Amino acid sequence: MDLSVVVPVKNEEENIVPLIDEIRKALHGMDYEIVYVDDGSTDGTLMRLHEVGGSFPRLRVIRHRNSCGQSTAVLTGVRHARGNWIATLDGDGQNDPADIPRMFEKVKDCRDSGAKSLVCVCGYRRTRRDTWLRRISSRVANGVRRGLLKDDTPDTGCGLKVFSREVFLSLPYFDHMHRFLPALFLRNGGAVVSVEVNHRERTRGTSKYGLFNRLWVGIVDIIGVAWLQRRSRIPEIIEE
Repeated sequence: MDLSVVVPVKNEEENIVPLIDEIRKALHGMDYEIVYVDDGSTDGTLMRLHEVGGSFPRLRVIRHRNSCGQSTAVLTGVRHARGNWIATLDGDGQNDPADIPRMFEKVKDCRDSGAKSLVCVCGYRRTRRDTWLRRISSRVANGVRRGLLKDDTPDTGCGLKVFSREVFLSLPYFDHMHRFLPALFLRNGGAVVSVEVNHRERTRGTSKYGLFNRLWVGIVDIIGVAWLQRRSRIPEIIEE
């Protein structure tokens, strides 16, 4: 299988059917699966997923009994994925699935040029369709992150990313790690490529993020990732 699309969700019942329809259209003709991870939803999210899954065998559904956060949901999805390559996107409908094929082609281009599986292709939301609070908190966190981590990535918070399943599972896991994949790939000797993607307003459901659970926690996490970077060593292998 070429690609597994991993979508973490919590209380997104209104977005399930429209987003899956978009993914199906965007990936028509590809060998893929969709892995939804329901992170302890308390609304009708799981019921909607089962309704779609009954007539769409490419959809697989995994459920956390209790909410564990987005990074853990992504990790669960990647662990259960059958594809060698993973595409992630948020389940709120703001990421555009139509960007996935272009990002996947970029991965293959990098692999052919010698980067192999150590490349992470990240979406870059140049034009954000968010509230002023989310834009400001993201701008501050991105500025601090780029200054400390030197990851040369304009937008690590974008949910659209494409990467190797094997490499992802070799990375150190911690809560909120999904926001620091570029720095973690670079720490492992990999490469990061940013691709401008479409970003859309949220038209259904309610955002789970605010100032205190995004900005300040993110800054604390940046310090932790900087600590990991300073203690990494990449050996130069010489075959005898």
